[in-house]
Amino acid sequence: MHALDWVMVIGYFGLMVGIGWWSHRRVKTDKDFFIAGGRMPWWLAGISHHMSGYSAVLFVAYAGVAYSQGVTVYFWGFASIGIGVAIGAWLFAARWNQLRAGFGVASPLEFLARRFNIPTQQALAWSGASLKVFDVASKWFAVSVLLESFAGVPILVGILVTGGVTLLYCTAGGLWADALTDFGQFVIQGLAGIVMIWAVLSSLGGISGLWTMWDRLPAGHLSPVTEDYTTVFLLVYVLVKTLEYNGGMWNLAQRYMASPDNHAARRGALLSSALYLIWPLVLMFPMFAAPLFVPGLEDPTTSYAAMTEKLLPAGMVGLVLAGMFSHTMAMVASDANAISAVITRDMLPVLWRKAREFGEVQRLRAGRIATFGFIALSMLVATRADNLGGVLSIVVSWVAALMGPISVPLLLGMLPWFRRCGSRAALVSWAGGLITYAVLYYGVDAGQTATVATPILVSLTLFIGLGAVASERTEEVDEMLDVLDRAAKGTAAAAAR
Repeated sequence: MHALDWVMVIGYFGLMVGIGWWSHRRVKTDKDFFIAGGRMPWWLAGISHHMSGYSAVLFVAYAGVAYSQGVTVYFWGFASIGIGVAIGAWLFAARWNQLRAGFGVASPLEFLARRFNIPTQQALAWSGASLKVFDVASKWFAVSVLLESFAGVPILVGILVTGGVTLLYCTAGGLWADALTDFGQFVIQGLAGIVMIWAVLSSLGGISGLWTMWDRLPAGHLSPVTEDYTTVFLLVYVLVKTLEYNGGMWNLAQRYMASPDNHAARRGALLSSALYLIWPLVLMFPMFAAPLFVPGLEDPTTSYAAMTEKLLPAGMVGLVLAGMFSHTMAMVASDANAISAVITRDMLPVLWRKAREFGEVQRLRAGRIATFGFIALSMLVATRADNLGGVLSIVVSWVAALMGPISVPLLLGMLPWFRRCGSRAALVSWAGGLITYAVLYYGVDAGQTATVATPILVSLTLFIGLGAVASERTEEVDEMLDVLDRAAKGTAAAAAR
């Protein structure tokens, strides 16, 4: 890369660290650290929710799918999220906010102890936290592949640099730092996306390239579904993303909890949904056009990097690379904050009696230590990402398939229709989904659609079925679910007026 490109990248890293240290002054308690004290404006919560939902995997693994198979990656990769978050705006956003405002919940899994019991909470906490280590590791690896492609920086160095910068600002400022850096990253990434699409359209002959390009692409690149990514896969992904992006991926529940009231939480969710449906098309248009600019690549995952270096002048390459970093660092910082909340408020008090007596300052210190430890461990795992099947395998096969069984008790447990489902249903559905995944992925080597779809369908069947045939309904749970339901219905009625 040119010196101007390095100036852009280094300036970006410096800005992120600066925001983190500025946010440090706003964090006085553990609730400030984990849920921004419930004072985050709806528009900031919505942008943060959006930015925390995808990473540099978009520019590596997803770019590879766009290069080889076309627009299908938008439909299952992003339209599914937009639809899922829109559903969650009406079902889950206000409920998460009410848990914070009405029940003092500051960690997504605190709810599980009240709704089910401590063993259920711990089972989902440990399995979800373990999965997140590998999920975040794939993000470090993906962004380091980009840095290697652009500048020849070794993978290990790339992991250390991007992880180290994120560790600094995330540990210092908590959710406030996450959200404010998300906004800064959204602006930088927006500029980078506009620069890239402008360069592609200029090379295609102007704005007309938006509709004249498609006939020149390989056959099948305009199909929403393919042999690998079928209609069933797409429909299951909508279900998975509805659960994952409305709380199953714990960091995104925090955006709903951090909003000042139920109505603001819903507005933030609707903003995030709109961004997921629209903005990825801007980012991915150059990826769809890549076969016309860099044909015959042996490794399709390098297509976006190859196009950037071919089309952009010095300085602009650095801007685009900073935009790629922005997604990864936003998502990882968000995950780290959520995991540290779960460790500090849900796992540590069970493991260590003294932690149950922690005051706000001690919990804040423990949260920062947990954040540091989680990021450091994920960076270590990232150095072995190739041995784990590569980035796409981790993101699609592992995370998509396993997040469903972990999310089912958490999300469905908030809804009044499933008040008969208790801890037995939660644990059996969780275990059944994980066992099903292990059999399909490691035992019979099933196809991708079956591997992603079957575990969550098994979990749903077990959770709903056990609740129907063996009710565990209690008066305490009924009262809590009624409070959450009134909050959601009241917010819906206010929005309709």
